Amino acid sequence: MTAAVLLSPIFTAPKSLAEDTKPVHASAPMRMHAIAMHGAPKYGPDFTHFDYVNPNAPIGGTIRQGSQGSFDSFNGFISKGEVVDGIGNIYDSLLSPSADEAFTEYGLLAESLEVPEDRSWITFHLRPQAKWHDGQPITADDVKWTFETLIAKGAPSFRYYYADVDKVEALDPLSVKFTFKSNENRELPLILGQMAILPKHYWATRDFEKTTLEPPLGSGPYKVGTFETGRSITYDRVPDYWGRDLAVNVGQNNFAELRYEYFRDASILVEAFKGGAIDFRNENTSKIWATSYDMPEVKNGQLIKETVSHHRPQGMQGFVFNTRRDMFKDPRVRSALGYALDFEWSNKNLFYGQYTRTRSYFDNSELAATGLPGADELKILDPYRGSIPDEVFTKEYHPPTTNGDGRIRDNLRAADLLLKDAGWVIQDKRRVNEKTGEVFSFEIILIQPAFERIVLPFTKNLERLGIDARVRTIDTAQYIERIRSFDFDMMVSSWGQSMSPGNEQLGFWGSAAADTEGSSNYAGIKDPVVDDLVKKIIAAPDRESLVTRVHALDRVLQWGYYVIPHWHIPYDRLIYWNKFTRPETVPMKGTQIGTWWYDEAKAAKLNTSRGQ
Repeated sequence: MTAAVLLSPIFTAPKSLAEDTKPVHASAPMRMHAIAMHGAPKYGPDFTHFDYVNPNAPIGGTIRQGSQGSFDSFNGFISKGEVVDGIGNIYDSLLSPSADEAFTEYGLLAESLEVPEDRSWITFHLRPQAKWHDGQPITADDVKWTFETLIAKGAPSFRYYYADVDKVEALDPLSVKFTFKSNENRELPLILGQMAILPKHYWATRDFEKTTLEPPLGSGPYKVGTFETGRSITYDRVPDYWGRDLAVNVGQNNFAELRYEYFRDASILVEAFKGGAIDFRNENTSKIWATSYDMPEVKNGQLIKETVSHHRPQGMQGFVFNTRRDMFKDPRVRSALGYALDFEWSNKNLFYGQYTRTRSYFDNSELAATGLPGADELKILDPYRGSIPDEVFTKEYHPPTTNGDGRIRDNLRAADLLLKDAGWVIQDKRRVNEKTGEVFSFEIILIQPAFERIVLPFTKNLERLGIDARVRTIDTAQYIERIRSFDFDMMVSSWGQSMSPGNEQLGFWGSAAADTEGSSNYAGIKDPVVDDLVKKIIAAPDRESLVTRVHALDRVLQWGYYVIPHWHIPYDRLIYWNKFTRPETVPMKGTQIGTWWYDEAKAAKLNTSRGQ
């Protein structure tokens, strides 16, 4: 599962499924208020709000957040331009997820839904009071048009993501039915529920395939207010928002204004925050967290610095090999380069001991594969013997380790043996291909200058192996374009994961996505076994089988050496000016900034103490 475009990660791809599933004959489906991926929804049809919100939270105030880079478009549904942060706040989707369940969605635009036991189709019944910001009603025709437009004109990833939809029908003005090509993709009804719905009448006179800086028409809790292209944008809370009192919205969207200030450089952004130009940061740099906030304002309570634990899967961040490049096609080469990353030294000297080494594509969750495959996993993996590494069956994967003192001769010796075995030898102190004479040289592209201090020790170790690894930090627009077109040798990137993996996995690892510009298969993985395992995950009938199938995929990816794993932390690092209050309950998915509110008393006290 991955959230809809504009609301979080990039859209990715779907599937055609491998396992045979017998049709289920059942009585006609009843209308439901919610749908869970597995099991039953936590909240019943009469629930009034989620447990992790304050239903009496006051409304008002502004929260200012910082963004890095620039923006030149409000259209986040196409593969063009730099999309402005926060634009997802202007749209509503058919369903709304909860943050304290693995994957359950409740009615938002849809008042109710119908789905048969085999999940071969779904019908959404829209709320009659739902309307666009211009007052026009939201209809089934809008839903149908949105789906068809995203398939025909949207980013390529939509076509993969929704590939199993056979047809969409507007049954009446408020009912829309999606029929699927098979009944094997149990996640697809929920995936469609995440789709941001667009106004057909608005786009009738506009070119959907172009970038735009005209504020789009939406139906959500906010609309575009003032903005300065590439520098800042403010979203204004819609006072007569049609969905304000729905249970899924109670206690959320509490700020009168959401503001994003843009900065070209991360260091300038941090200084702007410390100066009071930004209100809130979810800090992702260990050095900044450890050294930049040693301020009187933290000690006297004007700034709140805290860690908030969560139970989100951490996904995988790492140095990503582009296996479309000849030099990275051999897994022995990819394995060898992993020995040049001295995480233990970096954690001690660069990260202030804050991180844990990532070893799984689903770390910090029950989805991470540990130990050796159990009986249930072996039933899945055994048919692939000979097509996947033997280590999948015999070893628990761990990245190479060191003692942290910077002396890694043993690791480099192991890397040298692997490289020689793969045909890369030393000549005149340079690593070359013994058959072609090609010099082992590649480029690592970055978007954040702050990451250079982390990459450079890695390239120094590669230099000791005779490998020329160059580091190049480029601007945001160029970086986005090069990633979209897979024009890189190695980059730093990550794949976020949810508690309920599904469709998006084919976009991450699927063979079809490897050849589709703009997909998230950055590594260029084209492996029929991986394709098959992802299809099994998508078709998992229950939670237990889902976990087992994810473990199997995790092992195959681990031993494929597609990335050199980085690190993670099982908590959010938050720092913010003391003018906000958040609910006491933190859901398993961690900090939900939409549930916070502006505290007038705290803000007044802060202003007084700062002489404002």
